[in-house]
Amino acid sequence: MDKRLFIFDLDGTIIDSRLGVTNSICYALSAYDINENPGNLTRFIGAPLREIFGSHFGIRDPEQAVVKYREYFAREGIYENTVYPGIREVFEDLREAGKIMAVATTKATFYTNKILENLELAKYFSYVSGDEMDGSLSKYGKREILRIVLDNLDPRRELPAVMIGDKEYDITAAKELGIDSIGLLYGYGSLEELEGATWIVRTTCELRELILS
Repeated sequence: MDKRLFIFDLDGTIIDSRLGVTNSICYALSAYDINENPGNLTRFIGAPLREIFGSHFGIRDPEQAVVKYREYFAREGIYENTVYPGIREVFEDLREAGKIMAVATTKATFYTNKILENLELAKYFSYVSGDEMDGSLSKYGKREILRIVLDNLDPRRELPAVMIGDKEYDITAAKELGIDSIGLLYGYGSLEELEGATWIVRTTCELRELILS
């Protein structure tokens, strides 16, 4: 693949964060006497937190719900993540090939950096762009978060870049900023929401084959 800059989403792309995220959502919802099966919350992984609590669950003060979410996440959820099999090999291949790697995620940058460091992945990335703690960057989607990566690593837009992610947020942001995208079916998104991607792959093995082609 003739790309120089590879930008990765976090949840559902680099890590399986299902347990940490769904447990944190359940913890927050319990403060409002809303009982949900964690298995029903997977569809919210990767979505802005305030959108989850406000739009989907009708909580009048989603900011306070985010505070409750982070009570659990900062204590336990941040450690309830696993790296997808084969992803480390992808990073090693890209680094050996002299490619530039970055992260663009709606998760707060503070927590993203902690997760990457805890899983010994931070060394691969030249830049990490996440949301602000107040959710101001992801309020209107993922475009601003991705734009920050490009502004910092390729301000003149000279590097062929690709966004890699598992949700429609990733594909839409890439389209809006005029770069290619790879949709991942091993994450939390569906084929329908990834149909606008430049490429779609089903496994980390297929991802590796594509980017090394």
